[in-house]
Amino acid sequence: MTGTSVAPRRSLLRHPATAPSAVLAAGAAGAVYLYNIDPHEPGHVLPQCPFRMLTGLLCPACGGTRMVYDLMHGHFAEAWLDNRALLLASPYALVLLGRWAWAGLHGRRWRPTLSPRAQLAVLAVALAWTVARNIA
Repeated sequence: MTGTSVAPRRSLLRHPATAPSAVLAAGAAGAVYLYNIDPHEPGHVLPQCPFRMLTGLLCPACGGTRMVYDLMHGHFAEAWLDNRALLLASPYALVLLGRWAWAGLHGRRWRPTLSPRAQLAVLAVALAWTVARNIA
């Protein structure tokens, strides 16, 4: 037996670009499906909000599917009415996704961190938005 050692192969699943690529692919597939149906009309295979199913109240993200559909079709005013908070947060979320993908494609791992104060602010905004849209 020879004394040669084989270097372990790096798993493709462990590459830093795998997770953001999978998220982008899933998002693209969902967008293609959503583009061709109208979530404003009943009878489509779309996920239902578990919070709304249990409580009958709107969660902070309710209306997000309709908002994305309206944005893809250029209906900005309707998207605003579907979910204002998500519409305002969308550019920030897209920047985060882009940064994550960019780092992964360059072989680096990137994990955003929020300070406890920022986490509390996000929670407070989500709670305020939930209350505001359910009492209006």
